[in-house]
Order: sequence, then C-alpha cells, then structure tokens
Amino acid sequence: MIQAFDPRTGEPVGEPVAETADAEVDARVTAALAACPAWGSPGATPLRAAALEAVADALDARAGELAVIADTETALGGERLTGEVARTTGQLRLFATALRAGGYVDAVVSPAVGALPDVRRVWRPVGPVAVFAASNFPFAFSVAGNDTASALAAGCPVVVKAHENHPVTSDLTAETVTGALASAGAPPGTFGLVHGADAGLRLLRHPGIAAAGFTGSTGGGLALARICAERPVPIPFYGELGSVNPCVVLPGAALARPAGIAIGYAASLTLGSGQFCTNPGLLFAPEDVGLLTAIAEAVAASAGGPMLSARIFAGYTEAVAQAAGHPGVTELAAGQPGDGPWGATPQVFQTTLKEFAADLAVLSRERFGPAGIVVTYPSLDDLLPVLAALPGNLVAAVHVDTDWPQDMELARQVVPVLERIAGRIVCNGWPTGVAVVPAQHHGGPWPATTMPGFTSVGTAAIRRWLVPVAYQDFPPELLPPALRPA
Repeated sequence: MIQAFDPRTGEPVGEPVAETADAEVDARVTAALAACPAWGSPGATPLRAAALEAVADALDARAGELAVIADTETALGGERLTGEVARTTGQLRLFATALRAGGYVDAVVSPAVGALPDVRRVWRPVGPVAVFAASNFPFAFSVAGNDTASALAAGCPVVVKAHENHPVTSDLTAETVTGALASAGAPPGTFGLVHGADAGLRLLRHPGIAAAGFTGSTGGGLALARICAERPVPIPFYGELGSVNPCVVLPGAALARPAGIAIGYAASLTLGSGQFCTNPGLLFAPEDVGLLTAIAEAVAASAGGPMLSARIFAGYTEAVAQAAGHPGVTELAAGQPGDGPWGATPQVFQTTLKEFAADLAVLSRERFGPAGIVVTYPSLDDLLPVLAALPGNLVAAVHVDTDWPQDMELARQVVPVLERIAGRIVCNGWPTGVAVVPAQHHGGPWPATTMPGFTSVGTAAIRRWLVPVAYQDFPPELLPPALRPA
C-alpha cells in the first residue's frame, strides 16, 4: 500500500492506495495499444482537441476540491495549488489550439522533378507513452500535466505512473481525466494510471510502450533511462533531471540596484521551499560592490517551509551540510526554518571564483531546496571560462544595467556562453516561473535533460511523441489528409 504523509506534521494522511498488480499494468498497456488506431488517426484531430478541452473543463470544475486534497499531501498551500490547476488546464487548452492550427504535423512536400520521386513527409504519433509524475508539481507535472497533455495531443494514449507523495490527489485527477475523455468520445484505454515503484518499472519495460517522459532527480532519471536503453527494443526517454540555473550579476547592475537584486534572488531561492527545477542555485556576483551585504539581509529576512517528503528533506539537509563543511565555503546568511519535522531553513553560502573553480564538480551540484552559493568574481575575463565549464542547465540569467554601456558590452560576452549551457536565458529576472507559451523551451544540455533538443513545456513539447514518416510516389487517395493536394 502507498501512504501519503502531511509534510506539516509528518503524520499519515488520507487512505492508503493499493499498488498496481502486474496483470493490471499489462492490462493498461494493452488497452492503450488498442486505443492507438482511433486516437492517433489523422482524422481524430478534432476529437483530440475537443477531448483536451473537456479534460480542462472537468479539472477546472473540481479545482477547489483537488487543491484541498493536494494541500494535505504536499503542504504547498491552497493558493499555489489552485493556480497550478489553472496552469494545467491552460496548457491542455493550448494544445487543443495547436491541434486545430495543424502545423504540429509539419507536412512537407517535395514534388517529383525529373528523375526524383514525389516525396511527402508528415509526423505521426509514436504509440503508447509512459509518464512518470513529479513530486513537486502535483498537477502541472503530474497525472494531467505537461507530459500527459502533449502526448495525448500527439495522438498517443498515456499510462501514468503516479508519484507516491500524492497518491490520493493522483487518483482523483485520474478519475476526472478518465471521465472527461470518455464523455468526449475518446476510445477506452486512451488514459490509464498505475501506482507503485514496481508497477512503474514493469510499465517502462512493457513492449507496448513506445516512449517515456519523466520529471525528477538525476539519479532516478538515470536509472529509468538505463532501462529504456537496455530493453530488447530501446525507446526514447525524455527526462528532466537536475539543474542549478546559474545567475550572473554584472557590475553595473550590482551597483545600480543591489537591494532589488537581493530581494528578487531571495524570493526566487525560497519560492516553494526551493523545490523547483528552476531554483537559482548559483549566483555569480562581482567583488567589492556591496551586493553580498544586501543578499545577506534579504536571506536573513526569509523563511522556509515544509518540504514535500522526509526523503527530500533528508537530501536537502545532507546537501547543506556538505556545503557548510567545504573548506572553500563560508555561510553568508540563513533564514528562518520552516514549520514541522521537514521544515527547511533557507541558507546561502559564499565562495570566491578561484575556490569554486578548484572544486567545480562538487560546488556546482544541485541542492534541491532553498540553498544557494554566491560566487564572487574579480573580472568577466576570469568568470567566462568557469561559466563555460558548468554542466547543462534548464535556465540561466543575466542581470545588466541597460543604461550603462560597459554592462551592455559585458552582456554581449556572457550571453553566448550561457547559450551553450542552458535552454532558456532570462535577462533582469529569475529562473523560477516557466511561461506556458508556444515559444517556450524548458530543456537544456545534460544533466538538465536527457534530450536537450526537446522541451517539456509549450506546444513544441508535442514533438517528443511524434515520428516522421515519408510517403514516396503515393496516389493522393492513400496519403494522410495533411499531404494530399489542396
């Protein structure tokens, strides 16, 4: 049985949920395979769009109920969770709009010329998709989240492995999704849910699963990616893993607005008790400009909150202790501890660029929670090669005084380096907060993701679940609709 716990007290909450038996996992995948022809058919695009909107409407109708239950299992707060349901339904509707626009199929026609044949290419659904839900977003990256929405939009039936931290929330969400899909006319098996680690592994190994999506830790993602690669028929694994999201403050910006930068940094660092993949874990600041004093004040005025689970809290505690015990690191400031047995204390450390570079592999590790390291640099010439040596990230940020020509010139040198180590770059802002828009890219080089060319947020996320098929010298009547002559 899977038991949820209240992060505010550490006590069990809600009824235990049974783990899914092997036969039930197999049945979910078999049903998904049976749903593929009808759900993935090019002619089913209007059905898929309407069904996604039906799911969004059903979730919106139960937003209050969902948020209350999720709060008991995550302690993320009603306002945050209600907003997260809205983000989840917003992205479902965004994919419905993309389906109606039709450009996602990327139809390309190369007419016959001389001895060259007529070739027409279109993207088709890959098949049933396994989705592994995240702990830190019980809606937006969970049962009905980004991976599920984009896969359903692509025409792929989905089987979700629920996260053990919010099993009751997962069941209620799945019940809502299943009912809405059925009412919209989706074939049985279009969506399914399983519980338990063993069920997730069986799901991933099932020969009927064609691709998988995951949001979580680097260690967990690596283990699942290995399973995908070692299957008799390997499948693509789209994992969003660890990220420290470096932020660079240029000298002009540090002099012009130290208080604003410090307050913004502390707010981003402690948002959601730091339990975000976009947490600003590294901040690079110029020496001798007084910014560290402002950061220390802002962090000292901050407060932590309960972390999602005992395991996450233990990992955070260990990571903070490792940073505190490093010979090249000193504590800059600490905030107020969060409530409950898993309450995190915001902590920020400082080091020099020389010390950081000397042990970059250790000091650049992700510390999942409200902890950060401020690295002071003497000059941009010294900083750039260290930035370039960082592992891949989802996001990077640069703070620049746009009215100071020297800062603008320095920014022109920093941005090309950040482009190589991050999938998104923010100017004069912070990494937390990912806009769900068509232009978004929520991905990045390893270890931020296993597939840096793809995004898990925005309409381009649909591309993970599509494969191209070219048709050569086909009569129009046999071509998919998107490839037929107008």
